[in-house]
Amino acid sequence: MAKWTPKHEAPEPLEGPVVATITGGTILWFVLFLVQLPFYGWFDDRDLTWWVWTCLAGAGLGLIGIWYVRKRDAAIKRAEAARASAGRGEAAGPAESPAP
Repeated sequence: MAKWTPKHEAPEPLEGPVVATITGGTILWFVLFLVQLPFYGWFDDRDLTWWVWTCLAGAGLGLIGIWYVRKRDAAIKRAEAARASAGRGEAAGPAESPAP
């Protein structure tokens, strides 16, 4: 069996509003949890309480995701700023003064 190799270059990854997307998904998971909470007895009678707790877990993991993508976005912006300042010929660090 021959190894599969791609016939073309992979496309560049899409960079969109990642923070907004993760925040929206987190809000959606939490709203689903709140909507299901009044019906907990119905879910319990049918052994489907995992639906309720899955929504809460999704909201909790979404909070971790929001933290992660905000840090990632800030790191990307810092790297772009450092690259831009290095491209203009500015020093990356503070200038050292000569010793007396």
